Amino acid sequence: MKQYSEACRRNEQPIAALLDEVLPDQSLILEIGSGTGQHGVAFSQRFPNFTWQPTDQPGHLKSIEAWRAEADLPNLNKALAFDLFEPDPPISRADAVVAINVIHIAPATATELLFSHAAALLDSGSPVILYGPYRYENRLLEESNKSFDSFLRRRDPESGLRVFEDVDEIARQFDFEHCGTRRLPANNDAHWWRKND
Repeated sequence: MKQYSEACRRNEQPIAALLDEVLPDQSLILEIGSGTGQHGVAFSQRFPNFTWQPTDQPGHLKSIEAWRAEADLPNLNKALAFDLFEPDPPISRADAVVAINVIHIAPATATELLFSHAAALLDSGSPVILYGPYRYENRLLEESNKSFDSFLRRRDPESGLRVFEDVDEIARQFDFEHCGTRRLPANNDAHWWRKND
């Protein structure tokens, strides 16, 4: 049941360093697309002041629950089934929304739905953090990301690396202001936005 991703292990520390800077001290974190469940365990261990709420699509929760059961952490909640295309978020409020390697895997319309759900969940000043590979209007795409983008589009024409400027425009439509970018290993970036007043 418990799946393992080497990429999750590699990016765990750089992402954790960013979370330490961006997230409020006492936070309920909604993670969208928790995958194997490794990040939920790692970040709950590192940040005992956070309550981590993992989610993933129905039928994709077994590995998350296996990692959670083994870790037995009081601040790591039971995984909830959630698809971005559902009309309502899986919880009624959160202090932050985190999505790691999600928007380039999901259909393009999922980005708008992610910010729509975040707008319903978050108070003013609360962050949305998105991590993964991006395209940029004024920057050449790295060869590794070019290959990855081609692979994704062959597998599913609705997936693929998103243009950051398009993502930012969607965020602004839901009244989120872009606050920062962190260049992370393996040609991945973390971007974060905060909800305006």
